[in-house]
Amino acid sequence: MFIKKNSTLRLIVWSFLIITTSCELNKKVEINPKTPFVWEAANVYFLLTDRFYNGDTSNDVNFERTEETGVLRGFEGGDLIGITEKIKTGYFTDLGINAIWMTPIMEQIKGSVNEGQGVTYGFHGYWIRDWTSLDPNFGTKKDLKDLVETAHKHGIRIVLDAVVNHIGPVTEKDPVWESDWVRTKPTCTYKDYESTVRCTLVENLPDIKTENNNDVELPEVLVSKWKSEGRYKKEIEELDVFFLKTGYPRAPRFYIMKWLADYITEFGIDGYRVDTVKHTEEYVWKEFKDICNDAFADWKNNNPEKVMDSSEFFTVAEVYNFNISTATAFDFGDKKVNYFENGFNSVINFEFKYNAEKSYEELFSRYSNILNTELNGYSVMNYFSSHDDSQPFDPKRKRNRESAIKLLLTPGISQVYYGDESDRPLEIENAEGDANLRSFMNWDLIENDKGTKLKMEHWQKLGCFRRDHPAVGAGVHQIISESPYCFSRRFSKGNFVDNVVVGLDLTKGIKKLNVSDVFENGSHLLDAYSNIEVVVDKGMVIIDSPFDIVLLALKK
Repeated sequence: MFIKKNSTLRLIVWSFLIITTSCELNKKVEINPKTPFVWEAANVYFLLTDRFYNGDTSNDVNFERTEETGVLRGFEGGDLIGITEKIKTGYFTDLGINAIWMTPIMEQIKGSVNEGQGVTYGFHGYWIRDWTSLDPNFGTKKDLKDLVETAHKHGIRIVLDAVVNHIGPVTEKDPVWESDWVRTKPTCTYKDYESTVRCTLVENLPDIKTENNNDVELPEVLVSKWKSEGRYKKEIEELDVFFLKTGYPRAPRFYIMKWLADYITEFGIDGYRVDTVKHTEEYVWKEFKDICNDAFADWKNNNPEKVMDSSEFFTVAEVYNFNISTATAFDFGDKKVNYFENGFNSVINFEFKYNAEKSYEELFSRYSNILNTELNGYSVMNYFSSHDDSQPFDPKRKRNRESAIKLLLTPGISQVYYGDESDRPLEIENAEGDANLRSFMNWDLIENDKGTKLKMEHWQKLGCFRRDHPAVGAGVHQIISESPYCFSRRFSKGNFVDNVVVGLDLTKGIKKLNVSDVFENGSHLLDAYSNIEVVVDKGMVIIDSPFDIVLLALKK
């Protein structure tokens, strides 16, 4: 084990009450210092690099990947330049996004495979051929540098996707690696720990022997490739430095960890979402986190002018079928594993879409309780749709408004899958399997359809409120009243204190809220949903808006 400001409504202060909503709270607060970034409250945007936006059509075809594919199973043109362009236009800022997670961008296999759903190329990024290179379909290392620096200037963190478990499928163009690097059988049966870890996920997906602690030579395919590209000597020298510094054996997993750490030291990325975590020995991830932390510290030391804050390097695990209900224990049947104790700050929560069928209060209070007790100091990443979950919360895209409220106001990290905000279709004619979940971003509707614009505004208001107030995702939840539904969240970190009050399903029109135990008389508050400013008078605020949502906090 080695605000967007969307309303021109003006505040009307009444001397009489038409509707009274009593919001009883417990603690007064003063104006806060600068709002810190808190990973436990992050609003993360997850996108498929190839399916988001095409910023450079000249890189759309590489390695003669021209075979006709199944529907949505080939490269569609999305790239790093496209993502950077959308950062610059403020698309993510307007949504309240403060972290972007994108699918792997390393060089993919050259060939195609057909797993029964049509000819498929590695557009999704999980069929890696060379961890040290970017796939030209996604862009260049200069493109990645520009993306990270642009994101950081906009207050947005970048999370890349790490694959350590496997290489890409074997094709006529992509030979299998040596046997001391990978196993090609058996295929996982998922009956217990052993049949989940020491096996291939599916047929023809060679499994990295992450348990191997012996020194191994580089795969011949990489040696030949690097020599042909004129960088073999440089890569070997860097590997020598890494292994001398760390003392790790030249075992398969440590090569890959070194290559992944290079993206931290060279570009200053802020985190990794780690793929197929439960299919690898848990101690591997502790080792990986240590290497990432060292690389992040090196990057900060070498680039002090670019450091955003004191946040540590972030890691979130994809442990397929992990549920918040299990808290720290993932059960293989014959063994339980705590991934939070093995290198992860957060784990993706596959249970959220089912919990979200409950009422607001059942959902919010349950998550707050778990995150502030059993998972205190950690977090989960909640989502409604994803690239490989065949049962999304809203497959027909009929629950946009509800989805935004529940995803963005539930304690924990929120993961917005690209197009959740714009109702990008999740069912595509003639597409098979997970291709349905991976259509190209529906930019035409976002830019030209009035109905889509209104949906976007709803997501923007809630998203910006979450981003600006870590109490939403990381605070302690407390119900104030059941009908109309009103709650508070409280969060503190050092000298920073953040309190919010949220009302849902309120009556449209005049709303009177009792905030006497939260804000001092004379405090200026802002309802982030209507953009109406109010002043606390005798412990009360009055808001007249055409909306049934109120998002209250101190005006900054």
